[in-house]
Amino acid sequence: MDDHQVSGRENSEVDEFKRVFGWEKEKINRLIEYRKSIIQWQKAINLISKSTIDKIWDRHFADSAQLIDHIPGTARNIVDIGSGAGFPGLVLAIYYTDAPATRITLVESDGRKAAFLRESARRMEIPVDILSTRIESDATVSRLVGVDTVTARAFAPLNRLFSLAAPLFTAETVGVFLKGESVDREIEDALAAWSFDVDLHPSVTDSSGRIAVIRRLKPKTEA
Repeated sequence: MDDHQVSGRENSEVDEFKRVFGWEKEKINRLIEYRKSIIQWQKAINLISKSTIDKIWDRHFADSAQLIDHIPGTARNIVDIGSGAGFPGLVLAIYYTDAPATRITLVESDGRKAAFLRESARRMEIPVDILSTRIESDATVSRLVGVDTVTARAFAPLNRLFSLAAPLFTAETVGVFLKGESVDREIEDALAAWSFDVDLHPSVTDSSGRIAVIRRLKPKTEA
């Protein structure tokens, strides 16, 4: 892709992102194109909070990119549920562009947001599957076979998230979920109905945020 012109402010944000995550030039250019697409579509669709429009690199791009350190190196089939404006799924798809063996699927039920995701992916020239359907649909689940990693950001409390994601889980599947300061309470609530292992990692973009890495998820059997 061709280089993109950026403002002085955005240039400093780009430099900080590169310093923290080490992404190469081509992927950075795709993120610049992605940001432009968000700004253009935001006029018609409420993709992100107005308060974060001037903080896209940190609040959205970096917040999503930090998940990569927690995704297994063997991941080949990553599904992002409730993708919205593409966080973290579309950012992950940019990162894995040079890893053709890894397939990224975004599930977003809002038709307008799904259209935004498709157009943004086209403009960035990245391979990604986008399903404009509900994750709880049996038809959706039947299309998502062999999932080894599930991601989600600000989608639902863990108890509800587990209900939606569990049909995709096998004994080897890993969930990598961006959570806020209520994660401890969410874990306690989820333990009433679910058996799982969880590792919590600090967020690099939010001092109160956590990354919850979930393994061996399964419903508890009734006594």
